[in-house]
Parts: sequence; C-alpha cells; structure tokens
Amino acid sequence: MKTLIGENLYLRALEPSDIDFLYILENTESLWEVSNTTTPFSRFILQQYLQNSHRDIYDVKQLRLTICKSDDESIIGFIDLFDFDPKHLRAGVGIVIFSDENKRKGFAYEALELTCNYAFKHLNLHQIHAGITEDNIGSMKLFEKAGFLQNGLKKDWIYSDRKFKSEYIYQRIQA
Repeated sequence: MKTLIGENLYLRALEPSDIDFLYILENTESLWEVSNTTTPFSRFILQQYLQNSHRDIYDVKQLRLTICKSDDESIIGFIDLFDFDPKHLRAGVGIVIFSDENKRKGFAYEALELTCNYAFKHLNLHQIHAGITEDNIGSMKLFEKAGFLQNGLKKDWIYSDRKFKSEYIYQRIQA
C-alpha cells in the first residue's frame, strides 16, 4: 500500500483546480477560529498560494494535502502539517472535512492516519501535535482514536465570539 492512499480516500498535493474549493473553505467564517484567520482571502492571494504550494516542507515548514474520495475523486477537505521542526523532529497537524455529508464517516480518521504514517516514515518525525479547543468534542475523540494523548491545557488561549476558550494539547509520539 502506498503511504498516501487509503481504503476510502487518498491524499494529494494541491492543484490549481482546487482554487474554488479552497476559496470557499478559507472564506467560511466558522472555520476562522481554528485557522487563526480574521479576514477573507481573495482569489488572487489563493492563486499565489497555490503557485507556491510545490515548495518543500523543509523550506516553508508546512505541507497542505488535499483529501479526496477514492470512488469519485471529489475533494472533501484538507490536512496540514505546520510548524515543521526538522531539528526537534515534530510538526503540528490540522484537518478539516468541509461538508456535513462527509463528516462522521471515518474520512478524517483515515486522512489523519495516512498523514501520521507519512510524517513518521518519510519525514522521520518523532511526534505530531494538535491544539483542540475545549468545546470541540468531535476532534478530541478523533485524535484520541488515532493514538494522540491529551498532554496539556492552554488556559483562555483562543478568543472567539467575545469569549475565551481553552485549548488542549494533543501529541502522538512515535517510539
């Protein structure tokens, strides 16, 4: 089995044709809390981002992969490795499955497993971490199912909708 190909989906590099999906996703205000975004993105900015998405993770310290269904090749989300630190062999991970019709079907778990396997095998990472807000029970369950352990709490870390939220730190450490 290839590293980025699963049973029900596959992960691939960004393509210029992803612009419409990326534009909708990046401009969905309900996602801004987790992406630390405060303003909309223009198509021009996103096209520039796509033109540079081929750059190596060792150069830009991040990697965004498109999550596609195997049966019809439709895009259902993205998964990112960010804050890549080759010295300390770690990176953060973030995932979004966009539409409700594709949530709670195991796609996020499969994409997370594929990404972790890729990161441990090809990037030689020792650990992958994620920050999950205290009210995101679904993400907590997903990451725990994928072998991540809750190892810390950042109190009042995220300010959203005129209130603070604490953020749990999750880590998956490769032995």
